[in-house]
Amino acid sequence: MHNKIAVVFDCAGTLLHMYRLAKEISTGNLLEGIESTMLVAERPERALVAIHTEPVKIEMTNPDTELKKFIAQNQLKIDIICSNGSIDMQEVIDIINKEDKILVGDILEVLYRIKQIYHQRHYLATGLIVDRESKLVPYVVTTAGELFPNTYKTIELLHQREIDVYIASGDTMHSLIQVANKLRIPLKNVFGVATSYDKANIVESLKKDYDRVLMVGDGINDILALKVADIAIVTVQQRSKRPQVLMKSADIIINNIIDVVDIVDSTVASLNRY
Repeated sequence: MHNKIAVVFDCAGTLLHMYRLAKEISTGNLLEGIESTMLVAERPERALVAIHTEPVKIEMTNPDTELKKFIAQNQLKIDIICSNGSIDMQEVIDIINKEDKILVGDILEVLYRIKQIYHQRHYLATGLIVDRESKLVPYVVTTAGELFPNTYKTIELLHQREIDVYIASGDTMHSLIQVANKLRIPLKNVFGVATSYDKANIVESLKKDYDRVLMVGDGINDILALKVADIAIVTVQQRSKRPQVLMKSADIIINNIIDVVDIVDSTVASLNRY
């Protein structure tokens, strides 16, 4: 193939069908099948924060342990996955350290529930919604995911066409490694814990080496990368509600990830005409 094309995929909701469960701390209610980025988007100054730990470590911890102590005692890394407004890591840390209502048991409750209802999964991830305005953690979140039915075929067809495939995702590298190995995507092409700005910078950097860079995403944390990509593709395969600002950032909206292959073929044909 004479023209160099790269396709950058988000992971959760794009390569993987996701199931997310949240616990609302103020009410104790479990919210099933939610969209964590939408919980962030519904109010300004919120952030989705990932906790880098294995579920088994949470399961081995006394449920009555305060979450802030669990994080400190195990020296766990936390990262902002996406945010709505200006909230930095130090503010997140300060809010978590002042939060004395959230226990490990709150995370265990959503973790056990999601294991009951979602048996086929490639990974489990845990996180928090942090609210800068109220200086509280209103939700704890657990996420499980499995490959969409056509994900493996899509990536295989791109490999056959010698298209370079990348993943740029807010998910942790621990989670992404499993997905990348399954799809035979080189780990050097995988960027984990990528914020909205990171994703945009990754796409911009790749544009220096490729004739065309396609970005495929499904959430508000993909918007900046979609805007700088040569071709912006939004997938609605997850079937959950998508904000208008996301839909407007798309050059193409698809219902099935396999449609990316046709878009790549059209892009190659267009480049070969010039």
